[in-house]
Amino acid sequence: MKQVTVYDIAKEAKVSVATVSRVLNDTAPVRASTREKIEAIMQKYQFQPNANARSLLKKETGIIGVILPDITNPFFPEVFSGAEQEGRESGHTFFLCNTSGMHDKESEFLTMMQEKRVDGILFMGGRINLRECSPALIQEVVEHSQKIPLVLVNGNLKDSGITRVVTDEYAGTVLAVRHLIDIGHSKIGFIGGESYMSTTAVKIRAYRKTLRDAGLTIREDWILPDSFSVDSGRSQMEALLQLKDRPTAVCCVNDFTAIGAIKAAVEQGLRVPEDISIVGFDDIPLAHHVIPELTTVSQQANSLGRTAVRVLRDLMNKQKVKKVYSLEPELIVRQSTKPVNKED
Repeated sequence: MKQVTVYDIAKEAKVSVATVSRVLNDTAPVRASTREKIEAIMQKYQFQPNANARSLLKKETGIIGVILPDITNPFFPEVFSGAEQEGRESGHTFFLCNTSGMHDKESEFLTMMQEKRVDGILFMGGRINLRECSPALIQEVVEHSQKIPLVLVNGNLKDSGITRVVTDEYAGTVLAVRHLIDIGHSKIGFIGGESYMSTTAVKIRAYRKTLRDAGLTIREDWILPDSFSVDSGRSQMEALLQLKDRPTAVCCVNDFTAIGAIKAAVEQGLRVPEDISIVGFDDIPLAHHVIPELTTVSQQANSLGRTAVRVLRDLMNKQKVKKVYSLEPELIVRQSTKPVNKED
């Protein structure tokens, strides 16, 4: 049996395709008798418009593009999960692109999304997390945002004016360092994160300011940026533990580095948290499965994804939106921190 299209419906009803579109999407008034005739024909053929038909009628594809830098880092799938849940409620599907942090791949995917006529784009990681992003890379995203609604998630492009949805990483780091101070630690280190990434710079700045406000000494040899991996956390913790005067607590750039730090400490014969307290950042699912369970800062990843889609949907519907939507982080206290040993 031939599949009936909107054009067949319009021809049999002796109306235009636009009129069928108005009935399907209820976007404008249609004379009652005409509406009844069109609906009767659709019922006769058990007509269901497919995605291509909807695209032709509404000039929408129902697809949201998502650019993220590392699908193996649990934080990003958590954000995507929230985005997908929110998008499903409005009938959207997703085109997911993993760039491995490569800017040329970001460019490739941006162009691909324009060709596929996605309805909107969520952009995470990569160039939007650089401390200094080149004007050319910024301009490329700006040009795409002028054609397709686009939201930056947990990042920024200087002076671009593109709408952002973020978790306050500065406030989250203050929570982590303040927690360590409040339980008696005065010798606190910081490990992990590439120096050229804005997320690292923001967290180290918050770490320094919180120590300074508490009247504590900032030791440069206790600040060891490197990368965001488990291996980085392990190697940088090993470096800290080789110092004669070492910290009693460590704040980590993310949960991966914190897990590596715990591993290094245990391998060196230390007990966590009895001998050294460790705090992570992100609250990835693994955080409450490691031993000891990790004290960390939640970025509300699921809510971040859901909020990003809600804001993007408003942009797609040409509604007025703010330039920045900020979510509050939450300190999750588990087993990897405890009051300082008074003998230290």
